[in-house]
Amino acid sequence: MAERQQQGSPVPTAPGNNCSVPVLFCFSVFARPSSVPHGSGYEALIQKFFSLYGDQIDVHRKFVVQLFSEEWGQYIDLPKGFLVSERCKVRLVPLQIQLTTLGNLAPSSTVFFCCDMQERFRPAIKYFGDIISVGQRLLQGARLLGIPIIVTEQYPKGLGSTVQELDLTGVKLVLPKTKFSMVLPEVEAALAEIPGVRSVVLFGVETHVCVQQTALDLIGRGVEVHIVADASSSRSMMDRMFALERLARNGIIITTSEAVLLQLVADKDHPKFKEIQNLIKASAPESGLLSKI
Repeated sequence: MAERQQQGSPVPTAPGNNCSVPVLFCFSVFARPSSVPHGSGYEALIQKFFSLYGDQIDVHRKFVVQLFSEEWGQYIDLPKGFLVSERCKVRLVPLQIQLTTLGNLAPSSTVFFCCDMQERFRPAIKYFGDIISVGQRLLQGARLLGIPIIVTEQYPKGLGSTVQELDLTGVKLVLPKTKFSMVLPEVEAALAEIPGVRSVVLFGVETHVCVQQTALDLIGRGVEVHIVADASSSRSMMDRMFALERLARNGIIITTSEAVLLQLVADKDHPKFKEIQNLIKASAPESGLLSKI
């Protein structure tokens, strides 16, 4: 007769495809219990770290994943080919070397974000007419190049819709919001539907509030962010200036509309080059934004 299972001891089960394994994820001073599917490897562990600690992780650094070894009584580098098969403890260790953000843009991996360019902001935002003009140029360029466009409107019931000068024909999503960041569940779902998204070109108002918080949320999710300086403004030029400086220090690329559009075509022989050239033939307005970046 088989021995009776000792009271309180778990009955072993064969891991199935849907079996989850408990894992303690440690980063800096934090330790959060979670789980991953049985057989998960390095990539799955990295993704879980980003989902748990996205706000704290600097995506422009290199990392090492380490596993706590009972044999050695300390963390060791994750063994080659490691797959999670039992309860374990792992940690993410940032290396001191920072990666250079190159900022390459390609239409196939880029999405445009237009943030809160609404009618009620018109009298309050500095150089609003100029950023509308540049914003329209960006939207036209995105349509020519087949780049998806996501638009948000901050509390449109009170602040009005997107200004009529901006042509929203063909945009992927126009979403009302009350949260400052554009990174809402609906936006994340829309991004997930677009294969291979690597970069977001972001512009709108206000630079130090909704634009800034959107940018920080995006880089926390591993997305490269390009803020178009000549299409972004605030009520206060001091707020705008310090927001752009802070964002640049965090690896976000501060750029211009012409630089973005020409980088996206990349070649005089691009089939859309002439049309993009016509968009930028007249230089963007050299408004008071220029000396305040």
